[in-house]
Amino acid sequence: MIHVGIGYDVHALVEGRKLVLGCVEIPHPRGLDGHSDADALAHAITDAILGAIGEVDIGHFFPNTDPRWKGAPSRVFLEEAARQVTQRGGRIINIDATVIAEQPKIFPHLPAMKTQVAAALNLATGKVGIKATTNERMGFLGREEGIAAMAVASVDLPE
Repeated sequence: MIHVGIGYDVHALVEGRKLVLGCVEIPHPRGLDGHSDADALAHAITDAILGAIGEVDIGHFFPNTDPRWKGAPSRVFLEEAARQVTQRGGRIINIDATVIAEQPKIFPHLPAMKTQVAAALNLATGKVGIKATTNERMGFLGREEGIAAMAVASVDLPE
């Protein structure tokens, strides 16, 4: 039976942090603020997968109060979400995600992001869709104060 989950994440852009999106370090003068590497794209995808299997969100699996996850690469979170699917006898069918950012330009990094996310989830790259858009200069995203991501995951689980 096919299950679908959605995920959303947003982090503020701050000085002194590297910018990681989709498990790829992107050259930019600011990075995302958070307990782990703050990869908003990986976090949104993780939440989408967890939602598809009826689980709680990423914060319950990887609380920001746990020092083990301080600075952790978000690839670990993707891998755990995939493990949770496998543990239930299921398989991830596909991922579709969108990054919302004014800067930096995301398009040049999409192939690397797809490759990294697919590898973390043990999927073919063709089963991972990642797109980018801006917020048309509106709101905190439009003022380049942060970056957001949203994702949908479809998972086939036994009945």
